[in-house]
Amino acid sequence: MKQGLQGYPRVPAQQRAVDVDVARERDVALPGARGEHTHCERPIPEPRAVVQRSSVRGQILDALRTALVAGELKPGEVYSAPVLGERFGVSATPVREAMQQLALEGAVEVVPNRGFRVVERGARELAELAEVRALIEVPVMLRLARAVPAERWAELRPLAEATVRAASSGCVATYAESDRAFHRAVLSLSGNEQLVRLADDLHRRSQWPLVGGPVRHGRAELVADAAEHTALLDALISRDLEVVRALVGEHFAGAS
Repeated sequence: MKQGLQGYPRVPAQQRAVDVDVARERDVALPGARGEHTHCERPIPEPRAVVQRSSVRGQILDALRTALVAGELKPGEVYSAPVLGERFGVSATPVREAMQQLALEGAVEVVPNRGFRVVERGARELAELAEVRALIEVPVMLRLARAVPAERWAELRPLAEATVRAASSGCVATYAESDRAFHRAVLSLSGNEQLVRLADDLHRRSQWPLVGGPVRHGRAELVADAAEHTALLDALISRDLEVVRALVGEHFAGAS
């Protein structure tokens, strides 16, 4: 399979074809398609086109998020949809849509007639995110520690161990995903979907790189962070509230 942005897989040719077909149906100009008018062509059934187009956009969005966390999309730099599309092997349209989603999330900002600039963030913003996350998650975890039976916590052991393996790989992007997966699983036991969604959004924002590069780049730092997950899970299983409070506090302090 051909490679896209820094080793990320390019979207398969057949999915690119679907993207081109959808663009033609909407009479959107694509590179190499000047002068084509498709008003008389038989339209692709809308449900099928929407599903497959969404799949391409989703793949691009995931790849861009990974590149952002890994520091391959540099803070302050401007990236155009056509250039990124070439790297991924797709048209500019799904890239532009994915970047617009990142703009809504606050990761990038639109630069008219140029593309999208990766937002520059400082240590203060990261500290503020850590503080807000602590205000939300610490009380919830303490409440869950009192109510959730040990066997439910034990079911999360594979996720905690997955963060350790991801940290051992030294890949910041891989660890970031496993880190969020563990926290989502813990908070999901509250049964509050809005809480989980909000906390995950704050968590994702805290993983974006600072102006000087990723906060945690060394394997040792990732491994130390992951070890706090397994220790936290042990404390939750034993219902040791003081240890839970201390571990969560240290975890968020380290995130800033």
